Amino acid sequence: MIRFARTVCLAALLLASSILAEERGIKGGDRVAVIGDSITEQKLYSVFIEDYILMCQPAKPDRVMQFGWGGETAEGFKNRMANDCFRYHPTVATTCYGMNDGKYGPQTPQNHQWYHDNQRAVVQAMKKAGVRLIVIGSPGCVDVNTFGRGNRQAAETYNKTLADERDVARQLAADEGVVFADVFDPMVDVMTKAEAKYGPKYNVAGGDGVHPAGNGHLVMAYAFLKGLGFDGNIGTIEVASGNGAAVAVPSEGHKLVNAKWDSGTITIELESTRYPFCFYGDNLSDPNSTRGILEFLPFNQELNRLTLIYKNAAGKTKITWGKQSKEFEAEQLAKGINLADEFLDNPFAGAFLKVHQAVQKQQNLETPMIKQWVHGEPQFKQELPEALDHYNKIVETMEKKDVELFKTAGAVPLVKHTITIEPVK
Repeated sequence: MIRFARTVCLAALLLASSILAEERGIKGGDRVAVIGDSITEQKLYSVFIEDYILMCQPAKPDRVMQFGWGGETAEGFKNRMANDCFRYHPTVATTCYGMNDGKYGPQTPQNHQWYHDNQRAVVQAMKKAGVRLIVIGSPGCVDVNTFGRGNRQAAETYNKTLADERDVARQLAADEGVVFADVFDPMVDVMTKAEAKYGPKYNVAGGDGVHPAGNGHLVMAYAFLKGLGFDGNIGTIEVASGNGAAVAVPSEGHKLVNAKWDSGTITIELESTRYPFCFYGDNLSDPNSTRGILEFLPFNQELNRLTLIYKNAAGKTKITWGKQSKEFEAEQLAKGINLADEFLDNPFAGAFLKVHQAVQKQQNLETPMIKQWVHGEPQFKQELPEALDHYNKIVETMEKKDVELFKTAGAVPLVKHTITIEPVK
């Protein structure tokens, strides 16, 4: 087990900052940039973030884009951000650097200062560019079972370097009045707990020890979504019954279509444009599954609450949502159950997957668009100015297609679903 001086506490992911609560979260018209190295370029946690923004919260942004670049450090982004990123006028940005900045060895005073200075330069440039909400993420961890081809000592050494960078990012956020997202601590915590259950073959930071699969990227998305300020409330459905059924759905994105009572059974029909976050992968011990990690990560509890409250149950009660049924005690229902947590196979899963695939298609275009075409524009302009009009036309065409793909992903379809409440006889 990895031991660090600081106690891991998932409930304390974010350092208190001078960012006011009302300034956090995504607002209508925002332009969100998800920035980082090759882990960002994997387009997993960045897709999860966009999934959540489009489907799970009410305000709709103008754009969400990823700017991942393999092998990059904070200095690398500092040198390219004006050309590659600021042209899209982001108002919200998340960054995740440090994995390459530590140079895969013990921390040194020189590397510590280099990382700090470049991170600070990035934050200050973002402020000048008008980014209203800046979330500086720490690096994640390396996997104790797969990093360095299974060299556990090397992994523990480098995780100490990454922990130092976490502290640098935390202090920098406090100094600059921006938000800090702790990616490192929850990844270490989840990795330790998952190894105890699934064994050393279950990696959280990837088969190479650096690039996580879906499980580790869900942890990263969790840290950044918390940093962005989401409260996790997807919706509430309150039910009462007598000789009929009274249902209240006081949540944006959900509409009550019909509620009926028949011999003690209540049937509720709803229409929703606000989804619970959905997970995939039935093989829980597969790192590519996002379901297997939920046991160790409070994603549903803190970010994914679609609550059903039924205070008039006489005893054990069966809830059916979609094709699944589960039984609950009256006390549980009176307090409220989280449908998103209790019913992983739910009526939203199919529609969620389609939006998720549309987001993947959009972000897959952004990698070559940014890295090959947008980034190369200054050099092309210098070396072949006579062909610049043709070059610009290609860039403009790609950017237009990216906007169209984002609009397609953002056209979240309405989902009709039914909840049935009946006493267990």
